[in-house]
Amino acid sequence: MRALLCTALLSLTLASSVYSDTDSTASAPVDAAETELGDQNRVFASRGSNITLPCRLHRRHGMSFGRVGIRVKWTKLSADESLEEDVLVSMGFHKKSYGSFLGRVRLLEADDDDASLLINDVSLDDMGKFRCEVIDGMDDVIHEVTLEVQGSVGYSDGVVFPYSPRLGRYNLNFHHAEQACLDQDSVVASFDQLYKAWRSGLDWCNAGWLNDGSVQYPITNPRQACGGVNSGAGLRSYGQRDKSKSRYDVFCFTSAVNGRFYWLVQPDKLTFNEAAQACQDDGAEIAKVGQMYAAWKLNGYDRCDSGWLADGSVRYPISRPRRNCSPTEAAVRFVGFPDKKQKLFGVYCFKGQQ
Repeated sequence: MRALLCTALLSLTLASSVYSDTDSTASAPVDAAETELGDQNRVFASRGSNITLPCRLHRRHGMSFGRVGIRVKWTKLSADESLEEDVLVSMGFHKKSYGSFLGRVRLLEADDDDASLLINDVSLDDMGKFRCEVIDGMDDVIHEVTLEVQGSVGYSDGVVFPYSPRLGRYNLNFHHAEQACLDQDSVVASFDQLYKAWRSGLDWCNAGWLNDGSVQYPITNPRQACGGVNSGAGLRSYGQRDKSKSRYDVFCFTSAVNGRFYWLVQPDKLTFNEAAQACQDDGAEIAKVGQMYAAWKLNGYDRCDSGWLADGSVRYPISRPRRNCSPTEAAVRFVGFPDKKQKLFGVYCFKGQQ
């Protein structure tokens, strides 16, 4: 009876989809039936914005219990939901945030029924499923909401790109793959993100990690060297792989960046160290691979000049295919990982917004 009474008095509801570039307020509660629809338990934000993940306690019969004795815990789930990362714990006047969320999150607390989480300065790494857990001493009520980080103003998605390091293809275990994407201003892509990229024409014959620990690759043009001509177009899957021992490439995801990506005009060609120094002298930093892909895909950046990037690779972005500049398709062209002492290339820089 005690548990039934608690359940009757306390229910947790999530608001429908919210998009915010500024501080948001919690939306009004929706019916419990609506919160069971998975696609409605999503909120959308752009990188660098502030967003509210809604979580409200719906009091019935006008009764109010106050916040004393109620424990609110927010966690973030890993892609395969096998691990939980503490985000914030609140009990009465005692509140603590954790890890990468330290100093960036707080409870909105618009009223006694509000357990919504406000996240400042949203990053790509914040994408994923969050769990709001409310404990009143007798019962444990849990609801979940997924945060999607959009590509740019106008709700454009970001861009998925394949990545392999200087050592060559199939040299990354899952943990190294995560770090490789982070180093290039991106995160490991999800299945949904790779699927959208494939639907948009991404065709890549090397298998790469996704954030759920699976290994897949997208094929739009079936051919013998990539699974055979008799296999249909689609995402080819190797399934789940050992995250420590298995080695593949990785598919990274990045979104719009807060800053300026540009070609630095120089009188002479540069070595890698000279290129990095030239960007620094210009008040910028040498650009990362993810920043080039974001500028190319989301802003239409186009330049037919090979330039150094931060990982030591040389690439150039073409959004308008033409003779001698990726004549068959728009693409970020990969020249390679040349000797860093070679004085043969220019440089792409990135200057973040202050």
